[in-house]
Amino acid sequence: MNELLVLQNGSDIRGIAIATEEHQVDLTVDAVRKIASGLIHWLTSNISLEKGESLKIGVGRDSRLSGEMLANALIESLVEQGVSVIDFGLATTPAMFMCTQFPQFACHGGVMITASHLPYYFNGLKIFSPKGGAEKEDIHTILTQTTPRETVTKGNVETADLITPYAADLVEKVRQGIPGKVQQPLQGMKIIVDAGNGAGGFFAEKVLQPLGADTTGSQFLEPDGHFPNHIPNPDNKEAMASIQAAVLNVGADLGVIFDTDVDRSAVVTKSGNVLNRNNLIAVLSRIVLSEYPGTSIVTNSPTTDHLKAFIEALGGKQVRYISGYRNVINKAVALNQAGVDCQLAIETSGHAAFKENYFLDDGAYVIAKILMLLPQLKAENQTLEQMIAQLKQPKETQEIRFKLEVADYQTLGKQVIADLAQIVIPGWTVDPENEEGIRFKLSEGFGSGWFLLRMSLHEPLLVLQIENDEEGNIFKVIEKLHPFLNQYPAVNQTNLLSFK
Repeated sequence: MNELLVLQNGSDIRGIAIATEEHQVDLTVDAVRKIASGLIHWLTSNISLEKGESLKIGVGRDSRLSGEMLANALIESLVEQGVSVIDFGLATTPAMFMCTQFPQFACHGGVMITASHLPYYFNGLKIFSPKGGAEKEDIHTILTQTTPRETVTKGNVETADLITPYAADLVEKVRQGIPGKVQQPLQGMKIIVDAGNGAGGFFAEKVLQPLGADTTGSQFLEPDGHFPNHIPNPDNKEAMASIQAAVLNVGADLGVIFDTDVDRSAVVTKSGNVLNRNNLIAVLSRIVLSEYPGTSIVTNSPTTDHLKAFIEALGGKQVRYISGYRNVINKAVALNQAGVDCQLAIETSGHAAFKENYFLDDGAYVIAKILMLLPQLKAENQTLEQMIAQLKQPKETQEIRFKLEVADYQTLGKQVIADLAQIVIPGWTVDPENEEGIRFKLSEGFGSGWFLLRMSLHEPLLVLQIENDEEGNIFKVIEKLHPFLNQYPAVNQTNLLSFK
């Protein structure tokens, strides 16, 4: 097997870039040089160059400690093989796609060196063409077709600032999206940013301030690959608690938080309420349904049943699909191609992609859509909470992960799910509107709710998610699942037993 294939993580490339006591480096400089050759092969097979035109690739990175080293290796290898490279330095994942769209750059490909919210010792590559992000099969090609391109003429490298035009584009989109097209529509509002020491610190100075917002109190804007304050992850409880406290401490009207490479985001309202996961999906669903009545919204599978009711009450339709940001995006694209209007694809993790924005999962664009609402809400003395007041909140939720301690963990996980689907327990009803793992609706002695057991996308784990509208019923589900799982010794139930 090609040794690079261990670096494939769905439609991304990820690996260990800094050695630790537990981990050896596999995303090496040599590996990145080979990936450069695969990238050239993939791009030249999928785009048409004019006679005499050289391939142009943009390279950016987030704040990770290994980012500059890997970027330099990638750039060096690309130049040796005749590619014209634009080194954008610190950038974001959505901006690296936009380097293929902005005419002043017109890159044939963009590479973002990032591993999202993973610990400091990880790194990886996200790859774009002008058509969008690389798919799983594209990454396989890139990692296997790594014969260097023969060339007699070296390429060249130049440096450029991508974040400034990217931010200016966002500013203009916000202005255009607000009636009256006021230059500073956020004048008089205090909006703070938590970048988690990732690449999102620009948003305060280059987006919010030109729109008139006071960003005093923003935190962790300086890039620092040690991530000393908290994990840069809008799906992380500690990270959300940090921005929540900051909003309340400074009396901000809104708090904004990004992940490391800014393809995900979440917000905290003036009253300190967190809008992520189902709540963020509800806010964005309300926005798109006001603009595109009747549209469909694709989500991943672990969303609350109440979200479906909320969307349908607004005249829309929820399409619950399998997890993975590329999966939900591709489902939305396929629906549109089939004649079904679908304006939004979003995961509970915060990945959100709008049809009007290239179906690009762009955390900054998500915030831009919310910013467009704020002047109207302020004028009407309304709040973001009131926009989703009809979204019922569950009384209790729980996520439990089971490590599968066997080499062929995929087979084991699928078997457990298949066997669970056959179990007959009064009060457990299989939900047919589910395409990932097995989902049950709960009733008759188990309260009112649901649970989902599914495979993790990239790790040897089974993931159990339980939600109930009546307190004290999660334990009842666990009591039934424990003896069932005892049939599979390789399913580690430590997390389940600790919950009990």
